[in-house]
Amino acid sequence: MDTSIILVHCGRVSTATLALMLVVAGCTQPAVAISPGPNDAEQGTQSAATISLVPNEAEQRVDVLVDGQPFTSYIYSDKISVLKKPVLYPLRTAKGTLITRGFPLDPTPGERVDHPHHIGVWLNHGNVSGFDFWNNSDAIPEERLSGMGTIRHRTINPSEKSNELSVTADWLGPDGKAILREDTRFIFHAASDSRSIDRITTLTALDEKVDCMDSKEGMLGIRVTRALEHPSRRPVTLTDAKGLATDVRVMDNTGVTGNYLSSEGIEGEDVWGKRATWVVLRAQIKDESLGLAIFDHPENVGYPTYWHARGYGLFAANPLGQKDFTEGEEELNFSLPAGQSTTFRYRVGIYSGEITADRMNAAYQEFAAQEFVVQTP
Repeated sequence: MDTSIILVHCGRVSTATLALMLVVAGCTQPAVAISPGPNDAEQGTQSAATISLVPNEAEQRVDVLVDGQPFTSYIYSDKISVLKKPVLYPLRTAKGTLITRGFPLDPTPGERVDHPHHIGVWLNHGNVSGFDFWNNSDAIPEERLSGMGTIRHRTINPSEKSNELSVTADWLGPDGKAILREDTRFIFHAASDSRSIDRITTLTALDEKVDCMDSKEGMLGIRVTRALEHPSRRPVTLTDAKGLATDVRVMDNTGVTGNYLSSEGIEGEDVWGKRATWVVLRAQIKDESLGLAIFDHPENVGYPTYWHARGYGLFAANPLGQKDFTEGEEELNFSLPAGQSTTFRYRVGIYSGEITADRMNAAYQEFAAQEFVVQTP
């Protein structure tokens, strides 16, 4: 076993803590432990949190730990048949509360079992040069496979900052030919009452021009747990205690308290199809008040983004769906010439405590002011 460990700013990390990091991850790969970076103050009350990135090549994942406790994992397995793109899964609050849906990877009693392609946090689109990357899963019938795209992880890259995970992936057509190269940096932050992830994704067209035709099916998506959904009385299919699908005629909304709020003051399911610089999904899970937010960045294509945010638990920012969201009044149909790149910058923030518009506006202003270094191939 390779017991070497790479440490950065680790004066506060004990041998016992490092051992715990490896035990929690269930992995013998080296851990990278870091202290909070200079941009962590806005995440909430400053703490001495230590973030660790623990790669597990055998399971094709990188676990992200905060003070030795799981926060999320970058999962890029090509052995999980339902998984057609890399994802961050699951997400937890600073208190450890799970806020993403378990299905289809880890079905949980009482949750919905629709849309198996909604897994954790992901980024893709429904019409990329005619290929559907958004809806692809092992539930797609054979006659539709010729129209589906897949994103496959290629490599983990050296990172300039110790709290970053830098990866490269390929966007593949159904024939296995790459049409886009993806270079993504995930920057993780932790404080006593918050967690956040900055995702900086550069997409580069390869041999041919790539056309991202307007589609509501996109782009940065999160599928949340049942408690963060909006209460509904409509029939639904849920998982039972054995993880099996069950049709439920009458909804039990006990503990279901989700409610969207946008930067424009719009609440509830009315945020769908509207522009906003940020949207936060507020909820109460047992004794924890929390908010899950997505922040757009002024340098992104289509800023401020439209929102593909549904009451049943899909929460997505989509700048490439203007025609669908406006019933044809606007149209973008964004294209990348061969060899050209564009970069998307988003922050996913998870906040505990009182969630107000003022708090979200302050977090947005801090994120929007940042100038991220873009690394092109």
